[in-house]
Amino acid sequence: MRDYLLTLCVTAAVTYLLTGPVRKFAIATGAMPEIRARDVHREPTPRLGGIAMFFGLCAGLLVADHLQNLNSVFELSNEPRALLSGAALIWIIGVLDDKFEIDALIKLGGQMIAAGVMVIQGLTILWIPVPGVGTVSLTQWQGTLLTVALVVITINAVNFVDGLDGLAAGMVCIAAAAFFLYSYRIWFSYGIEAAAPASLFTAILMGMCLGFLPHNMHPARIFMGDSGSMLIGLVLAAAAISVTGQVDPDALKIFEGSTRQATHAALPVFIPLLLPLTIIAIPVADLVLAIVRRTWNGQSPFAADRGHLHHRLLEIGHSHSRAVLIMYFWSALIAFGVVAYSVHSASMWSVLLIVALSAVGLVLLLLPRFTPRAPRWAEAFVPPRYRRRKMLPGPAVPALAYESESESESSQTSLEEPEERTPVPAGVNGATAIGPRSRFPDRRKAGTRG
Repeated sequence: MRDYLLTLCVTAAVTYLLTGPVRKFAIATGAMPEIRARDVHREPTPRLGGIAMFFGLCAGLLVADHLQNLNSVFELSNEPRALLSGAALIWIIGVLDDKFEIDALIKLGGQMIAAGVMVIQGLTILWIPVPGVGTVSLTQWQGTLLTVALVVITINAVNFVDGLDGLAAGMVCIAAAAFFLYSYRIWFSYGIEAAAPASLFTAILMGMCLGFLPHNMHPARIFMGDSGSMLIGLVLAAAAISVTGQVDPDALKIFEGSTRQATHAALPVFIPLLLPLTIIAIPVADLVLAIVRRTWNGQSPFAADRGHLHHRLLEIGHSHSRAVLIMYFWSALIAFGVVAYSVHSASMWSVLLIVALSAVGLVLLLLPRFTPRAPRWAEAFVPPRYRRRKMLPGPAVPALAYESESESESSQTSLEEPEERTPVPAGVNGATAIGPRSRFPDRRKAGTRG
């Protein structure tokens, strides 16, 4: 565990320290696109944050290769090299897209090629465990098609959810943490060395996200761009493929006894393996809803709009930070809930805890305008928005009346026809060099064409 923690810390430190210089490089090269109608941010922000994340990945693999307990992963398996090859290819495609806005079909082809590169080097699904049946071996073509499909779906799911400051990095970090606990349990408890690469990949992925998050939290100083979102999506898919297709289910000795007992024992164990996308269920649900919505409206599935889940959270009244925290909450509930059920499937406490936390999440969704206030003794330790307002001397103005008037005015303006948003040109020296903050008169409603 210490070696994994050291690898995670080195990856996070390298990513964090390189993000500042990468931001200056992105500003100097003009990688600051104009603000589009579907964007949430109000100032041109540099992209190319994936450059720092990729070098963090390289640093994590390099450190792990020189650690005594993790060196066997590189000696006994070719999966780390396969991951690095596919990550380098998808990273180059992402950097070109962040700078030159390449076509969506070209990006899709690059994602498939990157997945194929990993398959050629051995990172592929060899078999699928089926509860009550046993291990089903896949042919070479079946394994290749399934691997490519899983990589492409995961990459685009992460890319679709990258719409708010810190959202994609935080959700992937949560998914990686849950996957790390599961794969480490298989490796440590059952003594299966084939699960070690997945543990390494998820530890490095957590380091990449944690190192980038301080620069990407609201208000973000830099975006990861497609170079970052596609990269972390590929690493997460590689971990899922490694622990799903490389670990022999027979080594876990769960397919023993009657068919009913084997099914009961295997189902919770292989929920995170057979369905790795349940760990990123929120991005996948957003991806499916986006495709259905755009196709229903006669648009291309790759056409961008403001109908994503995080956009809808903003439309119903949640603040930027609270929308991100709500998405974090649901991602953690699904990811760690599935892992907890796979470990203690016979215990009703885990089910009751998941139900209780789901109720808490629903309450948070139904109270978008509720702002918690910290007690007076703790106001010095919380952000200003959580402190109580101080009354200034002068004529008393009822706060409730003021808030009701402001809310009525905002509701009236929201009913008006939205005006076209004027793009703001990207400055050469960063967002602070273009003058005062630009404000738009209104937002587009969720689901409208942008």
